[in-house]
Amino acid sequence: MLSSTHRCSRRSRQRGLSFIGVVFIGVLAVAAFAVGGQSIPIFLEYQSISKAAKKAANEGSTVADIRAIFDRAAAIDDISSVQGKDLEIGKRGDKVVVSFKYSREIALAGPAYLVYRFEGQTN
Repeated sequence: MLSSTHRCSRRSRQRGLSFIGVVFIGVLAVAAFAVGGQSIPIFLEYQSISKAAKKAANEGSTVADIRAIFDRAAAIDDISSVQGKDLEIGKRGDKVVVSFKYSREIALAGPAYLVYRFEGQTN
C-alpha cells in the first residue's frame, strides 16, 4: 500500500501549460494569422496574373495586342503588381509564350520584411 504522503505528492504535480506557455502560444498564433491574412491576397493576385497572361497569349497575335489584352484583364481583376509593359513575350515553335516576374513584400516588424518572389510563364 502507498503511504498518504506519496499519494498527495502524486496529486499535486502540475500538468498542462503554464500561463507563460499559453501567452507564448497565443502570440505565435496571432503572428501566424497576421502573416497568413496578408499573404492570401498576394497568392490570389498571382493566380489572376497567371490567368490573364494565358488569356493574352491565347488571344493576342502581336506584342502590342498581347500587352493590351493583359492590361484589360488586369483592370478587371484589380492586378497592380504587373502591367502589360512588364511582360516578356516570345515564341516557342508556333506558340506565343508570355513570361512575368515580380516580387511583393509584407512588413513584419521594424526593418524585417517577408518577401515573395513570383515567376511564371504560359505554355
